Amino acid sequence: MFNRRTVLGALSAIALLGSGSTMAMAEDMYIPLISKGFQHQFWQAVKAGADKAAADLGVTVTFEGPDSESQVDRQIDMLAAALAKKPAAIGFAALDSQAAIPLLQQAKDANIPVVAFDSGVDSDIPVATASTDNLAAAALAADKMSELIGGEGKVALVVHDQTSRTGIDRRDGFVNRIKEAHPKIEIVAIEYGEGDHLKSTEITKAILQANPDLKGMFGANEGSAIGVVNGAKELGRKVVIIGYDSGTQQKQAIRDGEMAGAITQNPVGIGYRTVEAAVKAAKGEAVEKHIDTGFYYYDKSSMDQPEIAAVLYD
Repeated sequence: MFNRRTVLGALSAIALLGSGSTMAMAEDMYIPLISKGFQHQFWQAVKAGADKAAADLGVTVTFEGPDSESQVDRQIDMLAAALAKKPAAIGFAALDSQAAIPLLQQAKDANIPVVAFDSGVDSDIPVATASTDNLAAAALAADKMSELIGGEGKVALVVHDQTSRTGIDRRDGFVNRIKEAHPKIEIVAIEYGEGDHLKSTEITKAILQANPDLKGMFGANEGSAIGVVNGAKELGRKVVIIGYDSGTQQKQAIRDGEMAGAITQNPVGIGYRTVEAAVKAAKGEAVEKHIDTGFYYYDKSSMDQPEIAAVLYD
C-alpha cells in the first residue's frame, strides 16, 4: 500500500505552485505523463502515441513509470516530482485509484489540469480520462469464453491488481457478465499477479493443479495473459485462454493456438488523446470528460484484418 508520509511530505512542495503555468503558450508547455510502468509493450505503445502528439502539437512531453506495477510509493514520488516542476498539465495512470488523490487535489488547487489515462481515479479531479471501456471489453471476453467452452464449466481469472481502475473493471466486467448471461459457468478462482508474467505463471499452475477439470482462464493484462499461457504450457494442460492487450508474445501465442484470442486496446490512441486533452485543458479549452479510445476482440482469424492490425503492437 502507499505510504501516507510520502504523499503528505510532497504536499508542502507542491503547495507553493502557482497558477501561471496553466495558460502557457503551446510551444512553452511541459506535460509530464506518469504511467503505471515501463515493463510491458503496452506502455511503450502509449508512450509512442504521446510522443507523436507532442511532436504534432509542439509541446514537451516526458513519460515515466515505476519498474513494477506494484510500486505505488514509487509512482507517488514520481507524481510529486513532476508536479513540483510546475507543468502546464499532467497525465496520470493511477496504480492505486485512491492513493494519489491528495496530490491531485494539490494540482487542482494550483490550476494544473490532470488528465487520467488508462486507469482513472476515484475522484472528479481529472478534467478528462482517456481509456478503454474496460467493463465492456471484459464482458466481451466473458462472452467469447462462454462461446469457446460450450457455455458451461469452470473458469478462473488472473488479474494484474485489485487497486487500479483497470484491474477492478476488467475483473468485474468479466465476472458480472458471466453471472448475468452464462449461469452454467462457475468461476473457481480470481488471483492477482501484479502484471508480472513469472508470478502469474506460478499462480496459474496452482489454479490448474487445484482444478483438474478447469476449462478456461482469462488473463486481464499483458503480463497476466503471458503468465497464464506459460503456466498451462509448463503443466501440459489444454485450457481455453483469453488474454488482454497484445505484444509479441501474446500475438505469437494466438498464432500458435496456445491462446484462443484477446482484447486489444488502442494504446497509441490513449497516449495521443491524453496529450491532446492536456494541451486543450492547459489552454482553458473544453475537453471531453470521458475519452473512449476503443477496443477489439481478436483471434488468429482476425488479427491481420486492417482495423485490428492497426491497434496491435509489438
